[in-house]
Amino acid sequence: MKEISRFCWFIFLCIFVIFTVTSAEETCDNPYSPLVNCSLLPEEFVICDKLLDVNESTREAIGYGCYKYGGQKHEDVLFTKLRCQALDGIECCGSRTFLRGNVPCIKYSGHYFVTTLLYSILVGFFGVDRFCLGHTGTAVGKLLTIGGAGIWWFVDIILLVTGELQPADESNWNPYY
Repeated sequence: MKEISRFCWFIFLCIFVIFTVTSAEETCDNPYSPLVNCSLLPEEFVICDKLLDVNESTREAIGYGCYKYGGQKHEDVLFTKLRCQALDGIECCGSRTFLRGNVPCIKYSGHYFVTTLLYSILVGFFGVDRFCLGHTGTAVGKLLTIGGAGIWWFVDIILLVTGELQPADESNWNPYY
């Protein structure tokens, strides 16, 4: 009888220890655990998805993604989170897939402001600046009218400098580093 009672206590203690250790690892409740919460891992230990193109209602439903890119001012830029995952072989507690960061919804596609401004000043009469930005319809019109007899050429330089003439794909200007 004494052996059965010891055996029952031993089983109870084993189950209690296993349950306590596994629940602490999963929820990161144990402050003495050597494991770090997966969402707090440094960037070297996680891999994140690229920016997700979504519409506005999908962004509201899932909580992340970009439906609008770019902007001239900081206030105009939309920010999102990225879906990240801890790398294989990295031990951490909590969910291995999580949302991280405050990433700006900006995409670059090879348009440089200084280059486009030089095109506009030097050969803007022929619509080269608008061809480079992807505005082919207005570029043909500018070419056929030889820059609108100089007026359209001058207006485009002003529009470029003030930030009103942007690439047709709504991408941002590539920065020079």
